[in-house]
Amino acid sequence: MLAGLLAALGAGLLWGLVFVVPLMLAEYPGVVLTFGRYLAFGVLAVGLAWVDRAALARLTRADWIEAAKLGLVGNLIYYSTLASAIQLAGAPVPTLMIGTLPVVIAVTANLHERRGGDGDDGVPWGRLAAPLVVIAAGLIVVQFGPAHAAPVQDAAGGVRYAAGLALALVAVASWTWYPIRNSRWLRARSPGLARAWATAQGLATLPLALAAAAGFALWERAVGPPGAGFDWPFGPRPVAFVGLMLTTGLAASWLGTLLWNRASQALPAALAGQLIVFETLAALAYAFLWYRRWPTLAEAAGIALLVAGVLLGVRTFRGR
Repeated sequence: MLAGLLAALGAGLLWGLVFVVPLMLAEYPGVVLTFGRYLAFGVLAVGLAWVDRAALARLTRADWIEAAKLGLVGNLIYYSTLASAIQLAGAPVPTLMIGTLPVVIAVTANLHERRGGDGDDGVPWGRLAAPLVVIAAGLIVVQFGPAHAAPVQDAAGGVRYAAGLALALVAVASWTWYPIRNSRWLRARSPGLARAWATAQGLATLPLALAAAAGFALWERAVGPPGAGFDWPFGPRPVAFVGLMLTTGLAASWLGTLLWNRASQALPAALAGQLIVFETLAALAYAFLWYRRWPTLAEAAGIALLVAGVLLGVRTFRGR
């Protein structure tokens, strides 16, 4: 339990970095940041594959297909739809929707387990209700505080706003499916595959990211006005772009996935789902550092509720 909690905490601290990178590279489109991050992840995985070559050689064709599915849904689709949703609908509402992931994943995983999908009866809903309610309350307090108040949308922006909400729903669905599916795969295998499975997902994501980036570049050139598209391949600040993509590719994607894999093997899926709240807490902390300010009273209260909810969740599952 302790090893799983620490691994989930480490993954959350690393994943929180991806929320501050768009602030640091504000002139780069969200989809370009997605391609850059996962191309870097894939390239790094090629080098790291030598370390785990024996474990990777034992993976079957079905395993590689599963790694490609996880890379497509949990990496490319999730991050590109999230970034695009924020651009279309503004940050507050999509961020609130993504912030509900600890609750959505925990409920979905527990529902699946209580139906016998993993050979487990799950946790009684009455015991799971308290931590979920506290986490949900904390997320609502943080997101609807004065610092996160969303501007009123006018009629002209209605279509863009609706499209942004639809993309945010896709992002929520993507990252509800990913950790549950990933946890099921890992818990069905012997321990010790966390690192190799992270590398395998990077290797499987690389060709997908290459194809998606090439397709987007061709589409942009075909439909966009001359000179208005992105300055391929590295944009207006190549050194900063390449450096941050390599950092997120190694830290957030490979190492974060490795730690999350270890947490997924050590913890029940419904508990692991709640621990994604560490990503929200890390993202908030990094944002405060970037903006050089302390949290507001509402933000501090919300963070306290999030931490309390996680502690309640840990206590619930320790009593199983």
